[in-house]
Amino acid sequence: MSRHKASPSRKLFLVVNFLVLLLVSLLCVLPFVNLLAVSFSNKTAVAANQVTFWPIGVTTAAYEFILDNDQFLRALWITVQRTVIGVAINILLIIFTAYPLSKTPQEFPLRTAFSWFFVVTILFSGGLIPTYMVVKYTGIMNTIWALVLPGAVQVFNMLVVMNFMRSLPKELEEAAYIDGASHLQTLWRVILPVSTPTLATVTLFAFVGHWNSWYDGMIYMNTVDRYPLQTYLQTIVINPEAFFRNATNVSQELGRFMNLVSARTTNAAQLFLATIPILMVYPFLQKYFTTGLVMGSVKG
Repeated sequence: MSRHKASPSRKLFLVVNFLVLLLVSLLCVLPFVNLLAVSFSNKTAVAANQVTFWPIGVTTAAYEFILDNDQFLRALWITVQRTVIGVAINILLIIFTAYPLSKTPQEFPLRTAFSWFFVVTILFSGGLIPTYMVVKYTGIMNTIWALVLPGAVQVFNMLVVMNFMRSLPKELEEAAYIDGASHLQTLWRVILPVSTPTLATVTLFAFVGHWNSWYDGMIYMNTVDRYPLQTYLQTIVINPEAFFRNATNVSQELGRFMNLVSARTTNAAQLFLATIPILMVYPFLQKYFTTGLVMGSVKG
């Protein structure tokens, strides 16, 4: 059987499509390449803006300085804790909220009222001051729970999962009920296995949200020793002296810092290290990303 030949217009479309996607890919990748090149370049070349996509005067001084800095490692560990605990709580609450709200009004008469209760939180928030007062008077200030509990229920992600569960054939649940399964058994053995793409998608959303969050760390943490990684990175650009206060001689420590590397080189190295976990996690969830998001949006 002869193979169908593409028409000239089809070939032109494929070439243009390839070039556009290649350009978009380069626009996404090249900033990271430049960041990596700056982090491995000497301070003189960086200060003269000579570094583009290849390091000049290759040196690992910035990384050595960062890994020798307890503040960076402490902030990294706090963010790892916050991300693991936060994502686990987010996904658990999303599942146990989305499942009952996916029922019909006949099965759950208060479904509409509870659905609007959650939707309103997307449109209106309590505000920064009331939220701060709640965190303060519940006694979780300056703890990991101040970073996790205020956003425990991610309503947008919950709506995505809820819409996906509503789109599932009712026959799946009915067959489980006929076999004597309870609601919890049906959720665990029937609903969740077929919800893997959507759950993987919202897990990625939750992971990126916790990892990149910096403002709540600045608000709810009283000392820099309790800052998560992104708050640390934001603060060290503005006020690097705050992270040398435990040194015997602050000026001497700052002098050593400036002799080894420039602030721009160190910031580039820290920013690149902070992106590594996202780069490691995303490839494993990418195949679920588009599928899960679309499947969770097809039915209101």
